[in-house]
Amino acid sequence: MCTFSLKDRLPLTPFRIFVLIFLLGLMVRIILPEIKLLHHDEAIHAWFTYDLITKGTYLYDPMYHGPLLYYLTGAAFLLFKDSDMIVRFLPGLFGAAIIPLFWILYREGWIKCNHALVGALFFAISPCMVYFSRFLRHDIFQLFFTVALLVLLLMYFDKGKWQYAAGAAVCTACGLCLKEDMPFTLLIFGSFFLFMLLNGRITLPHTWRRDLGSGLLIMVAIGATCYTTFFTHPEMFFQAPFKAIEHWMGIHGQCRLCGGPYWYLFILGLYEVPIALLAVVAAWQYGIREKGFLEVKNGITSYINQLKERGGFFRPYTGIEDRSRFIFLLALYWTVLSMIFYGYVGEKVPWLIIHQLFPMILVAAYNIQSRVKLIAVGVACILLFIMMVHVCYTPSDINEPIVQVQNSEDMRQVMKLIDDSNSVVVATESYWPLPWYYRGDKWDKISFYGHKVEPSVFESRHPDLVITHDTESYNELPGYEKRQYKLSYWFSWYDNKNRVPEYYLLRDGKTGSINLDVFVKEKSGSSVGQ
Repeated sequence: MCTFSLKDRLPLTPFRIFVLIFLLGLMVRIILPEIKLLHHDEAIHAWFTYDLITKGTYLYDPMYHGPLLYYLTGAAFLLFKDSDMIVRFLPGLFGAAIIPLFWILYREGWIKCNHALVGALFFAISPCMVYFSRFLRHDIFQLFFTVALLVLLLMYFDKGKWQYAAGAAVCTACGLCLKEDMPFTLLIFGSFFLFMLLNGRITLPHTWRRDLGSGLLIMVAIGATCYTTFFTHPEMFFQAPFKAIEHWMGIHGQCRLCGGPYWYLFILGLYEVPIALLAVVAAWQYGIREKGFLEVKNGITSYINQLKERGGFFRPYTGIEDRSRFIFLLALYWTVLSMIFYGYVGEKVPWLIIHQLFPMILVAAYNIQSRVKLIAVGVACILLFIMMVHVCYTPSDINEPIVQVQNSEDMRQVMKLIDDSNSVVVATESYWPLPWYYRGDKWDKISFYGHKVEPSVFESRHPDLVITHDTESYNELPGYEKRQYKLSYWFSWYDNKNRVPEYYLLRDGKTGSINLDVFVKEKSGSSVGQ
């Protein structure tokens, strides 16, 4: 029985608890959306979207991933307004929309009540999940369609209805139109379900060939529409897959943002320790106490010995105990393969952790029944919530790897100087997020050169402000006051590697940064911005 009460006056049924968890998860994702400036990548994605809706131009470039993000964000801009609030609201909405999928898994009898409640709660307040649900990148959208795909596949296996197969095809296509690593997730699902089908643990309806064919047509139709920019660039239908493969192979070889195979373990250790520990405990319980690993070993041996026979050791999943173990095994398989894959890929970026963390949450929430485990879950939630508040709602720059080249709050002062100026010169290639914040007519007063130039090039413009990179700057400009501001910053392993315990507890220390030299024109009696 999964019903709780407070003095028998306020019955907390599972559904009401899910609603409370959903509201909590939604709230922490959408409140104070402008507390931090847009990240470097967010500003680029937002500006590309603005360019799409104002000029009607877009061409797929794998450097900036799939087109669906720009179409979804563009629709939000058209319906509401192009603003930081809308930029952050959309990923928050998609992130929160994953929480009800735990309820559907419970309602359809694939996981137990406590499994669903704890999993939903962990997801709702996980620091990484919340942070990247407040972040305009493709990953949280991709994760939503990935989890929705899983739910629809399970419902299709259960009920055999065409609409579930069609929904799964839509989710697959949307995932493929978002990120180039979606095929790996499909490979995980495909290999797991194929093995279970061959062993009779799940079955396909007799209409599966028709459903598969129609599903493929749906996927091709959505993919062709998105990647050809609604058929304005038909050549991209054939070129996009090769561009994606070439890009991923290229960044793996270049290793622009390098890290060892343990890099994501480092991220888990900083932000998601309670979930990781509970996942280890759950794996031990499943494998040792429930002898689940022995069952899998025996099942594989039986399958090899009885390759042409149905049944054997295996039997269809029917009861809730069987089905919850099925989901656990899938989640564990998904977790391990994801961590191996992303650990192998050369480029290490913090937002990719969510694709490894979601199945880990399913593992960690498995079979939470004893009082000891419930206490552990309570402590875990307190720790997760505190860390989530720190990384998401600290208004100043924070020394955390999760930020990955975040635009500094110093830029608010730089933009105030720009606002107070009539003419601005930008003589550096390090200038994002300025194109987003000065989109449209606001860019007219900015002269952009992209690199350091001789002052004689722009002196006829009589700029009130000259912005350069501090490593390619001027010693001085007559008539200007020189100031320095951070453009962006990141956690610096070099500066913190000799004080790891101290850093782990205090989260302080030196950050790496890109700095701007800003030359402010001196005025009689005062200076601009003072």
